[in-house]
Amino acid sequence: MSNPHHEIHLESDICEHLAANGWLYSPNDDGYNRELALYPEDVFSWVSQTQPELWDKLRQTHNGDTNNTFRKRLAQVLDNEGSLAVLRGGFKNVSSGRIQMCQFRPAQTMNPETTFKYEQVRCRVMRQVHYSTSNENSIDLVFFVNGIPVATAELKTDFTQSVHEAIHQYKYDRMPKDPNTKREEPLLAFKRRTLVHFAASSDEVYMTTMLNGKDTKFLPFNLGDNGGAGNPANPNGYRTSYLWERIWQKDAWLDILGRFVHLGREDKKDASGKKSSLEKLIFPRFHQWDVVTRLIAAAREEKAGAKYLVQHSAGSGKTNSISWLSHQLSSLHSLADGKDERVFHSVIVITDRNILDSQLQDAIYQFEHKEGVVCRIKEGVKSAQLAKALKDGIPIIVVTIQTFHFVLEAIRKETSLKGRKFAVIADEAHSSQAGSMAKALKQVLTAEQIEEGEEISADDLLAAEMAARPQSSNVSYFAFTATPKHKTMELFGRRPDPNLPSSETNKPDAFHIYSMRQAIEEGFILDVLKNYTAYKLAFKLAHNGQDYDEETLDESKAMKSLMRWVRLHPYNISQKVQIIVEHFRANVEWRLNGEAKAMVVTSSRKEAVRYKLAIDKYIRDKGYEIGTLVAFSGEVADQGISPDSFSEFNMNPGLRERDLRDAFDTDEFSILLVANKYQTGFDQPKLTAMYVDKKLAGINAVQTLSRLDRTFPGKDQTFILDFVNDPEEIRISFLPYYDKAELAGVSDPNIIHDMQAKLDSHRIYTQSEIDGFVAAYYKESQKDMQARIAPAVDRFRNIWKAALESKDKKGLDALEIFRKDLRAFISAYDFLSQIIDYRDTDLEKRSIFYKHLLPLIKEENLNEPIDLSSVKLTHYNLIDKGKRDIKLDGTNDDGKLKPLTGIGTAKPHDPEQAFLSEIIVRINDLFEGDLSDADKLSYAQHIRGKMMENEILSLQAEANTKEQFASSPDFKDAMNSAVTDGLENYNEMAKQILNNEYKREELANILLDMVYMGFAEKRMKINERRDECKLEKSIMQTSNGHSLKIVSDIDISESEKFVSFLPIYSLEAAATAFGREEYVENSGWMIATVAGRKLNKDMFIAKVVGKSMEPTIPDGSYCIFRLDKGGSRNETVVLVESKQVADRDTNQKFTVKRYHSEKEYFEDGTWRHKRITLSPDNKEFEPIILENMQETDFRVVAEFIGVI
Repeated sequence: MSNPHHEIHLESDICEHLAANGWLYSPNDDGYNRELALYPEDVFSWVSQTQPELWDKLRQTHNGDTNNTFRKRLAQVLDNEGSLAVLRGGFKNVSSGRIQMCQFRPAQTMNPETTFKYEQVRCRVMRQVHYSTSNENSIDLVFFVNGIPVATAELKTDFTQSVHEAIHQYKYDRMPKDPNTKREEPLLAFKRRTLVHFAASSDEVYMTTMLNGKDTKFLPFNLGDNGGAGNPANPNGYRTSYLWERIWQKDAWLDILGRFVHLGREDKKDASGKKSSLEKLIFPRFHQWDVVTRLIAAAREEKAGAKYLVQHSAGSGKTNSISWLSHQLSSLHSLADGKDERVFHSVIVITDRNILDSQLQDAIYQFEHKEGVVCRIKEGVKSAQLAKALKDGIPIIVVTIQTFHFVLEAIRKETSLKGRKFAVIADEAHSSQAGSMAKALKQVLTAEQIEEGEEISADDLLAAEMAARPQSSNVSYFAFTATPKHKTMELFGRRPDPNLPSSETNKPDAFHIYSMRQAIEEGFILDVLKNYTAYKLAFKLAHNGQDYDEETLDESKAMKSLMRWVRLHPYNISQKVQIIVEHFRANVEWRLNGEAKAMVVTSSRKEAVRYKLAIDKYIRDKGYEIGTLVAFSGEVADQGISPDSFSEFNMNPGLRERDLRDAFDTDEFSILLVANKYQTGFDQPKLTAMYVDKKLAGINAVQTLSRLDRTFPGKDQTFILDFVNDPEEIRISFLPYYDKAELAGVSDPNIIHDMQAKLDSHRIYTQSEIDGFVAAYYKESQKDMQARIAPAVDRFRNIWKAALESKDKKGLDALEIFRKDLRAFISAYDFLSQIIDYRDTDLEKRSIFYKHLLPLIKEENLNEPIDLSSVKLTHYNLIDKGKRDIKLDGTNDDGKLKPLTGIGTAKPHDPEQAFLSEIIVRINDLFEGDLSDADKLSYAQHIRGKMMENEILSLQAEANTKEQFASSPDFKDAMNSAVTDGLENYNEMAKQILNNEYKREELANILLDMVYMGFAEKRMKINERRDECKLEKSIMQTSNGHSLKIVSDIDISESEKFVSFLPIYSLEAAATAFGREEYVENSGWMIATVAGRKLNKDMFIAKVVGKSMEPTIPDGSYCIFRLDKGGSRNETVVLVESKQVADRDTNQKFTVKRYHSEKEYFEDGTWRHKRITLSPDNKEFEPIILENMQETDFRVVAEFIGVI
């Protein structure tokens, strides 16, 4: 007896079920033609039975060679046009005319000829098909329609292998081109034969429509399990039995091929804005097929006059679902009194998505080969024209949110439309307000919301229309939304007992649900709550989760923490702007290869205007290259800023007549500020961060924050910094739409150490293996990395195999816990290290080691050789990190987003404690008058900063104890000097200090800890940077995406400048500062060394962008330059400013090239440059040639020293 766990039994069960339900079954591939990828017997049977006259003509023409000639002609057409086009439209043949290759289920059942042909369709499943003429590989199952292969399946049973083994098999063993002969495999080539490939196990199903080797993308094709991904347990057998019982059911399968699958195009833009288009096959995901099929069945049964609510999350593919539904509703027929009648005369789709219109047109033409099926009614069209479109019975009418009010009016009032039946599909896409909607707006929005330009949706207006008028018996409503409001649910939802009114036991519910949780778990959208950070939360995380008004802390640490809170506290726009821009630069800007974008959500249009002005000023003052846009409706008057009104037009001069959405998609703009616009319905997949300065609640919170959830290649994190809202309120807002989403408390930073101890106790690895692996990691040595990590993988593998063979469930559970703890450590450390300065490089090493160990000990990899070929080297800063992360845990029964909490019993050392509130009181007691806490704390921080600029104090703090330091007369002198310097900006407080000896003494006591600890921390950072200098240099490689250690002016001492650190400038700033000797503020300092020479004040660092100097200078490298001193420059690499010619690589007047000069000498001994050639090292670029120049046209700014 064969092993009952083997996949062969799954194959048999599937095939036996299909054979018993209308499919033809081939237990092997006898009769399959590998070269043509056809099953000719079914081809000939179909044509001869359904078109006997054509078949006779073919036989008469080809004199006994009919079969061979016909199958070759069919294969040729399939190669050129693809199987989908041939199955739907047939093909022409010289001797017989058009030959039909399939009959899909007709919309009307009254035509006996089409009914007969449909009944003759031959669906066949074939096992173990050897498909290649180059090798003997076989595919588990191949599915044919009339002899044409349309699908394949690789099967696995989860007793032995997972579905991911089947996916791996497709990616690496089922190539569309044979890797040896390079010949195309006709069965697997895109769209020519098979249309979809299923990777299926007894637990899960995935599918793809295009095999592309290792780059093949498989999508989940699962039912969903309790609101999440996967499939529920099936008491009658396999979890995945729906695949062959429902999807491969003969009628359903032919409907999918005839009414769902279609070719589409995916438009893309490269970094330069150049557009390209990629053809793709669209096959419905399970929930898309399920909702459309169920809605069609319900509409056929219930006729016109019904209502349906579809709650599908972002990432569900609503655009495709609406396209399929509208097409199938437009041709839906039902028997009534023995007559086959149309259920709806027209389908009206309400949407502002332009893509839906074009997609509908393209898809329906593929289905029916007809023009004029879809008509779009644009904004501003007269009511009479709308009525004409309805009277003409155009099958599908697409209207905007602004015009659909008139459509409903026409349906109600036009006598000629009495008796006509309509389906109205409302897409949730939101739109800004328009004048034609004024009447409807008053039914939906408050006066304040109308004034502020609040966005509205089709659901909002449709609900208002329906609430204002009785339900029409000739109109059915289909509402699609990810976030139904209470009123929407009441109007469109379905009660369990429709004959009884709504009640606690008879609540309206959605007709169909695809949850936010399932979309996240299946990878179609990102979890935006994962890195949600409220400002108070950032403070709590730094203090073990306690609020500042009740926290007890080390007095030596309290002031540092308090100052951090002051720096974060958003008490005016300028402070928030600094936080936003610096967070964006540190954590967001470099992501997605520099394409990551952010949105700032403001509470009003006036606030958006002020934010835009403030953020542009800050960016300009800092010399940053960040483009911003602002979006709001109408005009804003702000007399406090300008006598003129502000609008999108005059605040966005860089638009240059482009649509704002299109402009924001380019590299020119990175930050979009909004006021009641683009918070809903805005689809920008590169949006990675959101800064919220607006009170959000309920559905508005979900819709706004969900702008971040779109996926994009390389986008694995999002960031939300919230200045206003409480995490608990955000959690409550998300609960109705995300299963078990809850933020509950904050995290314990000591969990990292507890988790480390727990992981170490398993003895899977050693400390020396961690150290060796990390050293190899920074050397970028694949060979050494594999050697260093292999022992740990082998230990785990051996223990796993021993436990498996001995059936040691306890041992297997322990190893599974080890894997989960690895994952938890990685997530926790990535999160907490952004908030807590652990000052522990061992933790960083472990994080790197664990991240590479985890994928190698997954269950599916335990029997595979170690392969690190796909490892990407990235850099993790050891000390200063800015990301904040709240872990989303949707697996707990209580449905909360659990914080990271302690898992051990060890307690930290209990040092001398002091209430933080007492420290605040000490500062408050110093000053009198109407001064805020923020003012007082800001003043203390100002004095501290001035004192820490004092080099004498720095040396004294380093050489003395705190008590000795306190008695230094230089300390008091420095404090008094700082107080005097602050007279202009802090007049009131400075006078109180200068005029009161007691207050001076008390301020000195408060500042002692702040200044002494400040110097100690500064020294520690300097020492750490020096110790890590070699490590830093190994990771400062921007060409492969590594980050750089850039510090600010206040973080290093004067003695370090031009000794260990060099300033960083843009090329233009460098030319100004070093060439013209004008003052330009640098953008930071970076550790630098130059072999064989000391750093000096003629040197600086600049980032060189462009590929023209590769390989000498990789694109995006930070380079050291030295101010040009004159002399011969031939064949050296220099930074040049030219007013005559722009660099073709960067389109800038500054360029870095290899210099060569040809001189022309005159009789008087003088000379001039006859020709200067600036040559690229990359031969793909042309040199820049400068001839007959004036002195003012050209200058060499600096000499290139080397790449950091």
